[in-house]
Amino acid sequence: MRHLSADPKFAALIARVGPPRLGVERQRGPYEALVRAIAHQQLHGKAAETLLGRFEALFPFGGFPEPEAVLATSDEAMRGCGFSGSKVAAIRDICAKTIDGTVPTRRAAARLSDDALIERLVTIRGVGRWTVEMLLIFTLGRPDVLPVDDFGVREGYRVLHGLDEQPKPRALAEIGLPWAPYRSFATWYLYRAVEEARRQTPVSRA
Repeated sequence: MRHLSADPKFAALIARVGPPRLGVERQRGPYEALVRAIAHQQLHGKAAETLLGRFEALFPFGGFPEPEAVLATSDEAMRGCGFSGSKVAAIRDICAKTIDGTVPTRRAAARLSDDALIERLVTIRGVGRWTVEMLLIFTLGRPDVLPVDDFGVREGYRVLHGLDEQPKPRALAEIGLPWAPYRSFATWYLYRAVEEARRQTPVSRA
């Protein structure tokens, strides 16, 4: 908080919002996090969680299903949960890449740098850089990740500094260099800036 408060705009936001609460899922491994991320793509949170609930119900032994069990499940059963064909293919690739070691365990991931994890995981079908960055921040708790392609992060900076336009990703990467080594926390605060702006925007009535 002290480090980010070197920027007066951040200092004011931090004073209003308080300490950061990343909500890191410390009991969740990369495999499960990636499958959940695929489920959430292009869906609202509640809809995705409903879909995941149906998916987990296919496996009666409790806990998140192992990749071998998912690969043994038919496409039809997975489509019946609400997954599109492309999501089924992506989940199957995540499972295969978990079995062959491309997707590391949480313990193995701890020995890999952020860049190394991004390089490995973006080879998986349906998994882009942003998805891996979310995993780094909210599953692995990495403290210095700035997802510059994220609309919410760029919008948060625009709102925070009263700009007419969002910074381009490359520009934001440069702007964010002084925030290191706490760029994940800067990301969290920029999301809060967007939420504040939404609350302050009056609702128009027809």
